[in-house]
Amino acid sequence: MSQEVTRTLARWIVGSRLADIPADVRKSGVSSFLNWMGCAVGGSAHETLDRAIAALAPFAGPGQATIIGRREHFDVMHAALLNGMSSHVFDFDDTHLKTIIHPAGPIASAVLAMAEYQPLSGAELLHAFIIGIEVECRIGNAVYPAHYDIGWHITGTAGVFGAAAAVGKMLGLDEQQMTWALGIAGTQSAGFREMFGTMCKSFHPGRAAQNGIASALLAKQNFTSSNRVLEAPRGFAHVMSVSRDFDEITRDLGKVWETALNSYKPFACGIVIHPSIDGCIQLRNEHGLKAEDIAKIDLIVDPLVLELTGKKTPQTGLEGKFSVYHSCAAAIIYGAAGENEYGDDTVRDPRVMTLRDKVEAVAKDDINEDEVYVTITLNDGRVLKKHVEHAIGSIEKPMSREQLVAKFDSLARDVLPVERADALREMCWKMEDLADAGDLARAAAL
Repeated sequence: MSQEVTRTLARWIVGSRLADIPADVRKSGVSSFLNWMGCAVGGSAHETLDRAIAALAPFAGPGQATIIGRREHFDVMHAALLNGMSSHVFDFDDTHLKTIIHPAGPIASAVLAMAEYQPLSGAELLHAFIIGIEVECRIGNAVYPAHYDIGWHITGTAGVFGAAAAVGKMLGLDEQQMTWALGIAGTQSAGFREMFGTMCKSFHPGRAAQNGIASALLAKQNFTSSNRVLEAPRGFAHVMSVSRDFDEITRDLGKVWETALNSYKPFACGIVIHPSIDGCIQLRNEHGLKAEDIAKIDLIVDPLVLELTGKKTPQTGLEGKFSVYHSCAAAIIYGAAGENEYGDDTVRDPRVMTLRDKVEAVAKDDINEDEVYVTITLNDGRVLKKHVEHAIGSIEKPMSREQLVAKFDSLARDVLPVERADALREMCWKMEDLADAGDLARAAAL
């Protein structure tokens, strides 16, 4: 290959200036960070974090960085791992819909932990955060969907590159060092879709953050790697995907921004279920539906919905997040699909289970991933229909600032005192003005 993909990307990262990033992209970056913080605080009390901390605490280094939403302080790399896990464990974080990457988890977890160790301004942190998302999503674009279809969890596999780029930007790596950082990241790229519905799914963005930090730190000391990790015949794109388009990585760098395409979830589950939930809630609210009124719920969905979320009998809340059947039943009964609707008790609730068994889903190739046809047949013979072309939270129907605030508050106020949660929210909105970005982490400690 004549094009130097990895070095071209590294050169752009090193040369990027915050002043060159359009205001709307910076605004999207702030919203993405705020959404990440709410998810990280909200997820910090999950048993996944309890178990991970119990396992790793004896081996953690000095308390350099905050564990978001908790009292513990670990070394930078363990803090990044745990914060990445907490931000993704609810499956409520942001989504780059072109690739189904959850961009913020690996990047924010890495840069915020580093910001407590190596002070920098909020503007500098925002710059590194946006750069990391751009790198992660462009690499994802180059191999999606083939890479994902094979079974890789793209948030983990692409996220490690973004975390390395972001931290490398913070450390002031030169072009050669940044090239090495991407190479070191690439050789640690990992995460399987087989893990969906288990604690390992949230482990992937956490590990990507941790490994991304290590990649940048090693490169800073001139620890070498291949200069062609992305494009080489035995590099990332050829080994981990059956098809690839390297122009997706290098075309219009600094002109077209993937960060501006980020979206935020109104529902705490796999993104492909959102249209079905949206349609069920609309019909519930329009017709005052109750579970006992319903004879059957029929869905026509994109094939990816059943591939990713076809669990008919989930046994835990984490499994419920990958069950379109549970999600529709919960949406009808509760009129919502937040974290409360994915608790272990809710998944095992006989009322939910009864309605869940009445949900049928059929996949058709001519349905878009963000589309669904919902038909609800009532016991009295009436048939109600709803076509959702684009679910709430999509680029076409984005969540408003008010909805993002409400989501943040519902998550953060479950963990932090109300006054502190509100102060943290306002600090995130104004992050670009902070003299010390580490204040964001410290404000999120319990």
